[in-house]
Amino acid sequence: MARSGPLAPPTSVRRPATTPTIAGDRHAQIIEAIREIPEGFVRTYGDVSPGAPRLSARLLSTHQLPADLPWWRVVRADGTLAVGEEQRQRLWAEGVPFKGNRVDLDLARIPHEP
Repeated sequence: MARSGPLAPPTSVRRPATTPTIAGDRHAQIIEAIREIPEGFVRTYGDVSPGAPRLSARLLSTHQLPADLPWWRVVRADGTLAVGEEQRQRLWAEGVPFKGNRVDLDLARIPHEP
């Protein structure tokens, strides 16, 4: 008969804090993909997280990121900017070409490598 109450063994085993989680591994892959974007170029959220562009968008908007991560080089699939004027100024300073209010993805986009 299984015990219940305060002396019962835990029903689930927690992983040690040092064991990477699936989400942690995925986040690390996204951060590495962003780090690889060279100055003067961009990638889309879908490029840095193929199949899950919302995951990369959420990571960039809700997590504390390394100070040296070039987050401004990630744009929406249509070339619009999620962060606005600060992102535009950083991209402009790097020489990223624009068509009106959008990044010219034909010239500036580096697609993901499968």
